[in-house]
Amino acid sequence: MSVYTPSEVVEETGFTLDTLRYYEKIGLLEPVGRNAAGQRRFSEQDVGWLGMIRCLRDTGMPIATMLRFAELVRAGDHTIPDRIRLLEEHDQQVEGQIAKLTERQKYIHHKISHYRSVL
Repeated sequence: MSVYTPSEVVEETGFTLDTLRYYEKIGLLEPVGRNAAGQRRFSEQDVGWLGMIRCLRDTGMPIATMLRFAELVRAGDHTIPDRIRLLEEHDQQVEGQIAKLTERQKYIHHKISHYRSVL
């Protein structure tokens, strides 16, 4: 099993050290193991979980909802239907964001065409 230093996790996930500490403090990330000197050492499982959190955060999921998702995951497999529901709701929100962005992009394309026609 691989062990990662905080700087390796920062590089891998794109999270800052402050963010990693904050996520651990609020319980979004389970307590991270430490070496004999007290320095954090992240497991492959920690890094994988942070990848999931990165995806959820980048798609606009609020921290409170991410915390709920983390609770469900830690509670065990009997929560899988609840996790599916939570992720489906988030997916619908992401679809809405994509639709809004697509509309705005069409407007930008229209403006580009207009300005090109003026030249």
